[in-house]
Amino acid sequence: MALSFSLKKFPKKIRNFVLIVFLIQLVYLIALKWIDPPITLTQLGSLFQGYGLKRDYVTRDEMSRYAGLAVMASEDQLFPEHNGFDLKSIKNALKNNKKRPKRVRGASTISQQVAKNVFLWQGRSWVRKGFEVYFTFMIEWIWGKERILEVYLNVAEMGKGVFGIEAASRHYYKKPAKKLTRVEAAQIAAILPNPKKYLIKPLSNYVQRRSNWILRQMDNLESDPNIELLLK
Repeated sequence: MALSFSLKKFPKKIRNFVLIVFLIQLVYLIALKWIDPPITLTQLGSLFQGYGLKRDYVTRDEMSRYAGLAVMASEDQLFPEHNGFDLKSIKNALKNNKKRPKRVRGASTISQQVAKNVFLWQGRSWVRKGFEVYFTFMIEWIWGKERILEVYLNVAEMGKGVFGIEAASRHYYKKPAKKLTRVEAAQIAAILPNPKKYLIKPLSNYVQRRSNWILRQMDNLESDPNIELLLK
């Protein structure tokens, strides 16, 4: 009888636990629309791996407009238009990964990268990807594009132990992010695929080529009124 009773209670406890966890993360997610993430798992990982942690969250008004333009040109040119997912890029990546399984190609939007960097851990698994889809949908719905771009520019890893555009600007160019030039913003955006590998100081051949390409894309994107609205 006691066993039967405990079995009946167990599912209810699980349901209550799941409900509490859901409500806590929902409150946290909503709060982050206005406050900056205190710390992320990626930042903690940087500390534990011995890279340190340099970061200094700043508002959009304290960033050069070229910072947002450069990361959109580099990472997600359809950012103002999609709902968090670039389905065409995802399909192309899946085809590429099927043909070249040893050279996996990603197709994450800026929104997906924010969802991963703020709420989740690094790595590849279907479980993490499922959570990423959920958080991407939620921040698109609750935060909006301007806040997503601002958070991305504050939490993205931009060097060994360097997180966010302010820390990157001071680390590489010894000045605040507000004073970043077009070329400097493009160089920082160029290392985003692998900020622990690619170098700005000294400037590697890859970063030079990549940043030149990003500069051309920035020229093209500046005429887009949706892009311009995000950079105001």
